[in-house]
Amino acid sequence: MQQDRQVSQHERRIARRYMLELGGSIALYIALMAVSALSAEGMQAGALKTALAVLPMAGFLLMIWAIARQVQRMDEYVRRQVLETIAISAAVTAGATFTYGFLESAGYPRLSMFTVWGVMGGSAALASLIRCKMCRQ
Repeated sequence: MQQDRQVSQHERRIARRYMLELGGSIALYIALMAVSALSAEGMQAGALKTALAVLPMAGFLLMIWAIARQVQRMDEYVRRQVLETIAISAAVTAGATFTYGFLESAGYPRLSMFTVWGVMGGSAALASLIRCKMCRQ
């Protein structure tokens, strides 16, 4: 039998603060992506084009800040579960990327670095699902 869990005012306030912090940083990231894409188009290679290319990373750094703050606000047990899941997904991602690196030397096509995020996100989701099922048994 599963107990109904009521969410406290404090937990709601923390969740709202996190959504504002993360949502604001994502909005800034998207805005800076647009500025970067529109401004750098047709520009000659150089320091200014390089600076414009990495401009969206300011929003990304704020995302890291928002996530780190949320992890600090988490209950110890939840924090441990989240960090263990991240560690598992990082290990799976490392194994997959090393393996594919060796396959590239055997003639497999090169993949974009953005592929790594898909592997990490997928392995984190899978690790979370497996852990949830294990906790319920």
